[in-house]
Amino acid sequence: MSRSGAPRPSLARVLVEEIGYCASLLVESLWWLLFGPFLRQPVHARLILNELVAIGLAAVPILSVLSFSVGVMLAIQGVYSLKAFGAESQVVMALVLSITREFGALISGIMVAGRSGSALAARISAMQISQEVDALAVMGISPVRHLVAPPLVAAIVMVPCLTVLSSVAALAGSAVYCNQVLGLSFEAFIAQTFAILQVADVLQGLGKGLTFGIIIALVGVSNGFAVTGGADGVGRATTRAVVQSLSYIVVADMIFTWLMSRPG
Repeated sequence: MSRSGAPRPSLARVLVEEIGYCASLLVESLWWLLFGPFLRQPVHARLILNELVAIGLAAVPILSVLSFSVGVMLAIQGVYSLKAFGAESQVVMALVLSITREFGALISGIMVAGRSGSALAARISAMQISQEVDALAVMGISPVRHLVAPPLVAAIVMVPCLTVLSSVAALAGSAVYCNQVLGLSFEAFIAQTFAILQVADVLQGLGKGLTFGIIIALVGVSNGFAVTGGADGVGRATTRAVVQSLSYIVVADMIFTWLMSRPG
């Protein structure tokens, strides 16, 4: 029971409502992207370009460093684990499949959620509290077209691209470690990588990146629109957006991996 005596909504109900709200934002954003130009209210390319830079290009340096470090860490654990079975030669296969299918998308998703998801929630929360969102509606500008569609497009484009970058950087880190510890040349590592890697492995990573991008953008903006209170509300909305994004990413990753790994 709440302090007012009214029963609090169940967690399941809140979750369903939030998912429904995110779905409505997705549908409305796609509607503006497809039909906005015919109504002379297109989603401005300048806004999309700004979001592409903020979500994608600005994340390249830190993502490259982190992915390289994770690649080294995975190689260390892989060599250490396989050494007990005398199977160090199989470490490249384990690294290539785990990075391209799993860790490339996961690292990029976590990075974008922490950087851009929080920034989206904070920005829209501040606009909501200062009534700028209401002002847009009064001027006849759809808040969804102006505030949701651009970051959604940018996340859909850039997170899969960052997934590819993350996978390449992680594989580079793994190659460096294998070269130093196992004496495996870079040419041999690359040759084994292309021999092992299949199109389905790359598509699985890209599919996860696309899904994570949609999740991050929608969770960030939905928490921004739902903010209440003053500065404390902005902080709560930002924190909630990051926590929700990471939680949904992990759950979506689990479901995606289960579906793609089933026999047949």
